[in-house]
Amino acid sequence: MPLLEITDLTVSFDTPDGVVKAVNGMTLSLDARESLAIVGESGSGKTQLAFAILGLLAKNGRAAGSVRFEGQEILNLPETALNKVRANEIAMIFQDPMTSLNPYLTVGDQMAEVLILHKGVSKRDALDDSAKMLDAVRIPDARARLSMYPHEFSGGMRQRIMAAMALLCRPKLLIADEPTTALDVTVQNQIMELMADIQREFGTALILITHDLAIVAGSCLRTLVMYGGRVMETGPTDALFEAPSHPYTRGLLNAVPRLDIPQDKLLTIPGDPPDLTDLPAGCPFSPRCPVSHEPCATVMPRLESFDSARLRACHASREAVA
Repeated sequence: MPLLEITDLTVSFDTPDGVVKAVNGMTLSLDARESLAIVGESGSGKTQLAFAILGLLAKNGRAAGSVRFEGQEILNLPETALNKVRANEIAMIFQDPMTSLNPYLTVGDQMAEVLILHKGVSKRDALDDSAKMLDAVRIPDARARLSMYPHEFSGGMRQRIMAAMALLCRPKLLIADEPTTALDVTVQNQIMELMADIQREFGTALILITHDLAIVAGSCLRTLVMYGGRVMETGPTDALFEAPSHPYTRGLLNAVPRLDIPQDKLLTIPGDPPDLTDLPAGCPFSPRCPVSHEPCATVMPRLESFDSARLRACHASREAVA
């Protein structure tokens, strides 16, 4: 049985401009201890997918479909039931640690609150466990750091604190939403090494949400490519990087600068991301696709297997994509 199983998930928002369809028929599964990267441009639905899993959608948002965790349906559970899942079973590292951490409270108070709320331990025990977890994510002089405020840490250190807070209750699934945003390349590498260490030490399954394909290679066993709230392609990361099958995946990889290929200018995907209030009847990528043809704009392609471990949603032949 998969640890996490999502079936036909849709997420939409009521806005003055119409209904925004952020996630459209998402289906995926994740096994215990497995790592999955979800990649795509900003606005492709990655973060809203994570928020739907944890019941964190904005008030004007609604989700339908199925999200099963260890066989139990958790989509749209009441708040009291969801609070037993959050942190204890599924934890999330949010995109911007500076806005996720309370600037008026010390790091120790914020971390202790997690354990007091979810585990019912004493303040002293909560601080002891918090210091141990800060040490586990390689923050030096962890005990002394508990009395410091978020602004006294660097961006990389704040991200480590967010990871430590997420791991306090030993969750079975960790969702990391853009954990390397606004960090320099050296610190990005350190954070990704930390994610790998967390998986090895705590046996945690990982969903890494990112738009940066450069950090995906070597960090996740599987990759899922999203566009317009839909799965475009998914499969083993190595195979997807070596032979991308969907035109959108190929466009994303071509846009990554490479040292082994001389380039006069950076490559981009022509056109604009889709208007989520007015998606085409067919493939959402069809207006920007270099191999779009007759059925693409009007008929949604099915997500189909094309080898033993890979899926893609595309009307074009693999030869045409290549």
